[in-house]
Amino acid sequence: MPWSTSSVMSLRFEFVTDAARNRMSFRDLCREYGISEKTGYKWRQRYMEGGRQALSDLSRAPHAPAHRVPREIVARICALREKHPQWGAGKLRSILALKEPAITWPAASTITTILHREGLPLRRRRRRRSSSAAVEWGRELTSPLAPNHVWATDFKGQFRLGDRSYCYPLTVSDLHSRAVLGCTGLTSVATEGVRPLFEQHFREHGLPEVIRSDNGVPFSSPGAIAGLSPLAIWWLRLGICPERIRPGVPQQNGVHERMHRSLKEEALHPPARTLAQQNRRFTEWRRDFNELRPHEALGNTPPSQHYARSARSYPTGRRLEPFAYADCEEIRLVASSGCIRWRGLTVFLSQALKGEYVGLRQKDEEEWAVLLGPLRLGIYNLEHQHFDVRPVWEPSIPGPDVDD
Repeated sequence: MPWSTSSVMSLRFEFVTDAARNRMSFRDLCREYGISEKTGYKWRQRYMEGGRQALSDLSRAPHAPAHRVPREIVARICALREKHPQWGAGKLRSILALKEPAITWPAASTITTILHREGLPLRRRRRRRSSSAAVEWGRELTSPLAPNHVWATDFKGQFRLGDRSYCYPLTVSDLHSRAVLGCTGLTSVATEGVRPLFEQHFREHGLPEVIRSDNGVPFSSPGAIAGLSPLAIWWLRLGICPERIRPGVPQQNGVHERMHRSLKEEALHPPARTLAQQNRRFTEWRRDFNELRPHEALGNTPPSQHYARSARSYPTGRRLEPFAYADCEEIRLVASSGCIRWRGLTVFLSQALKGEYVGLRQKDEEEWAVLLGPLRLGIYNLEHQHFDVRPVWEPSIPGPDVDD
């Protein structure tokens, strides 16, 4: 007799009841109910062990999912997450696979699920919209094409150390490889402490073509011509273009700012007691960031695999030569007052330029371009004795030769 879905439980109970009465052979009884002997024995055994309730269908789901991650793997994922609480699932998986490639590590999505289940959820990041590129000195922000093409620098906001003194972290990174070339805590933002650090970076890594910064001290002097600071003028003399983002638009230095967020989360909480201790912490963080931490923009590989020293060496042990002005009719030295003497006139430029030579190139009968190396500062009109500041970068005009 066929078993309909609606009466299956009652038929199973009738079957095991008839089997207990022994009114016919077990084989014939199974044939009468339209089931195999194997099925008949199964239902009789279930009834004997669990009564009528045992005759219901059991769940076909496995007792443990076939894809469940072994507990020892979960433990190692959680341990790495606790060591690097700011890393996402993709970075965690990349590091684990790099250390032990023989193990089949779960996908990033599975790691995310595991971390949520273990009480270590990942924080969702709010993405900022990027703004349009800044335009300064007649040029847009430079897109880095190779290591040392564009460096970025900035001060990560000051904070108090355990001894109540202030720390001003100065950071330098290579925008192509994402490598952090320097991270040092200083006692102020004064040029006197910043320039020796850049000399150290230049000796270790060579010279970049461009250094991008914001408009703060010491990278810029708001009251000076073209915002030139002593640090920026020194970069110009080394053949480096100082490139600045628009004021109030830190997103234009987004790669560097993103690195700052990792620095803050991983090396500043809580601050060290002294500046020396904090700088040791910065050194350890920079090593991990460059050599261990995978970067999504680099195919989940660390920056150290993509950085190489610059071919342009820092000119140590000799004085920099003044700018060369091959296509300028006249050259003048800027006095300590910030003025030049020219054609019987005293022309004020900027005290930031004191001690520097500027070039004067005639445009027409009355107008002359005033240049500081590859940077055209503006136009001086002889007739009106007026200097119109209009900075324009002119890379065709070479700076000093800085190769060894």
